[in-house]
Amino acid sequence: MGFLNEDLLERIHSRADRYDRENEFPFEDYEELKEAGYYGAFVPKEYGGAGLTLAEIAREQTRLAKAAPGTALGINMHQIIVGLGRHMVSRGNMKGEQILRGAAAGELYGFGISEPANDRVLLGSLTEARPDDQGGYSFYGKKVFTSLSPAWTKLMTFGRDSASEDGPKSVFALLSREGGGFQILDDWDTMGMRATQSNSTVLEGAHTDEDAVLARIDEGPSLDPVFLGIYANFEILLAATYAGIGDRAVEVAVETVKKRRSVMNDAPYSDDPDIRRIIAAAAVEMDGIHPHIEHISNAFEAFEDRGFLWLPQLSAVKHRAVEAALFSVQQAVRACGGSSYYNSRELSRLYRDVVAGLFQPSDAESVYSGWAAMLLGPKSK
Repeated sequence: MGFLNEDLLERIHSRADRYDRENEFPFEDYEELKEAGYYGAFVPKEYGGAGLTLAEIAREQTRLAKAAPGTALGINMHQIIVGLGRHMVSRGNMKGEQILRGAAAGELYGFGISEPANDRVLLGSLTEARPDDQGGYSFYGKKVFTSLSPAWTKLMTFGRDSASEDGPKSVFALLSREGGGFQILDDWDTMGMRATQSNSTVLEGAHTDEDAVLARIDEGPSLDPVFLGIYANFEILLAATYAGIGDRAVEVAVETVKKRRSVMNDAPYSDDPDIRRIIAAAAVEMDGIHPHIEHISNAFEAFEDRGFLWLPQLSAVKHRAVEAALFSVQQAVRACGGSSYYNSRELSRLYRDVVAGLFQPSDAESVYSGWAAMLLGPKSK
């Protein structure tokens, strides 16, 4: 029994196809998730939340993704920011308290990090963070893949302060929707994950005061609580979400082949040895992912001292989960046959949704280059 009850998950599942087909934001899902207390599920009890651990919220994200991947990936961004707040407070940066109290009170946090053609991602921004004379900042630039665009109330973003004497610095801050200074483009018409409504956001002087500036740090890899808090929660909770897609693909495959019969063999397809092996292969692949997510979640919350080794290890869990989920969906499609190619079938939607994971950080290229650098050191030339 998890935090989200089965009746709620079934209702969310029943709406997933419609939101995908109509390319709309699932407001009904979010209203029900909020009413269920899910916005504050990951918030510690002392800040008014349910106090789920990282491993527990990861399991909930997996369950939610089995019901509706687009809804799960969207709310995932909120949970990442809540996880950031938890990590900040636990490491002594008390500015994280505003995130925790906000989530418990019903704020919905969006994630405004990715930028067009910027493969540095968290390592450095193309957005200008222009300082004022009171410790605040105004942001100018374009963010892409801004999940929850129609609904977020606070947006976590970052930019580059190159004007200050100690610059350049990466500036991480919270922006308020009611504060304005931004434009949301209606440009989310994608292959999959359509319900996330991750429209581009153009920052046109969106301002935040000093209290909402979470950190000013040097560009590049960092163990600063804000950088590592974002990185860890992002990779772990993405892994958990995509694991849900892989798990659901196995379920759909099992349900389908038990119902369908072979005319040639006059037997259910579940008796076919090739189909049995295909589905078993998918299940075996997924079986190894959940212990990995559980282990690294618990290790991170226990503050194990792994130094910069955390970065490739966190990247690896996300990479493995996405690749396993993609394999699982592909195997399920093979097992279920040509009917799964129709857009009206759930497997078709799962296939389109799981592909999104290939493009979210960390991608395969950065994972392997990171591990190579750790194991072999820098290249000689």
